[in-house]
Amino acid sequence: MGKPEIPQFTLYGERTPIDSAEFVHIELIETRSCLYDWHIASHTHRGLFQVLFLLGGQVRARIDGATWECDGPTVITIHPSVVHGFEFSKEAHGFVLTVDQSVLFGAQAALRADIFSILFLEPLAIDLAGVPEVRQRIESLLGHLMTEFSSPLAGHALMLDWLARSVLLLLLRQHTDHRSADLSGRAGFETFSRFRALVEAHYHAQWSVAQHADQLHIAETRLNRLCLKLGGKSAFDMAQQRLMLEARRKLTYVPASVSSIAYELGFQDPAYFSRAFKRHTGMTPKQFRRQSASIAL
Repeated sequence: MGKPEIPQFTLYGERTPIDSAEFVHIELIETRSCLYDWHIASHTHRGLFQVLFLLGGQVRARIDGATWECDGPTVITIHPSVVHGFEFSKEAHGFVLTVDQSVLFGAQAALRADIFSILFLEPLAIDLAGVPEVRQRIESLLGHLMTEFSSPLAGHALMLDWLARSVLLLLLRQHTDHRSADLSGRAGFETFSRFRALVEAHYHAQWSVAQHADQLHIAETRLNRLCLKLGGKSAFDMAQQRLMLEARRKLTYVPASVSSIAYELGFQDPAYFSRAFKRHTGMTPKQFRRQSASIAL
């Protein structure tokens, strides 16, 4: 006898093909699990990404041959090709979010496809126990998703798409923050976070790297190493990136002269502002403003 094939479902126990490229589905853990005595046998989902939000209770998850023992609140991410199954405790509760691959990685999402890939490159178990504010925001969005899913109104597919992406973005932030903290050490990550807050507060004053480092009570070389490791850019480049973001916003939305905007952003010489702006964007402030105006029309 040959090796038995792993069952492949759309939703567990269902084999009906999905006829929508915008497929987003959400249900309570208990809705389906109680039908199978809280035991979900090993299976896969072709073309569907699944996220288990265990908010309370326990689960024994079988993930590609490994066994994970998880207590809520924990989130488990599942790639379509990952063989998985669950054994829930009877008090387990939470949500199961299922999303078609085209929603996250299709042509319409091409510009932001790489954002979500980190969550699904491999199965993840993301602990939410130490971040109650993140859990609260995620749980609130999942509740809105359930309401929208149950009572479709105008713009139903678009609303499901937005809400699902919002949930995943919050989850992504938590995962990347935790991973960054692990890579650098908690103290280093907290210093980097404080630096980002300082940049946000003082970009218009164009603080030097030395001023930031002095405020953080660390050496400039240490600050630059942290920024390169956790942000991929030097401290100076990160501050300049925030400054130029504000310059683009003002050029787009504020009907002031380029010179006035330059002075507002701490430049003493508008010509120097123009050169710095072109170095970062590839065009002069006037060219950028004309381009923004033409796009808005």
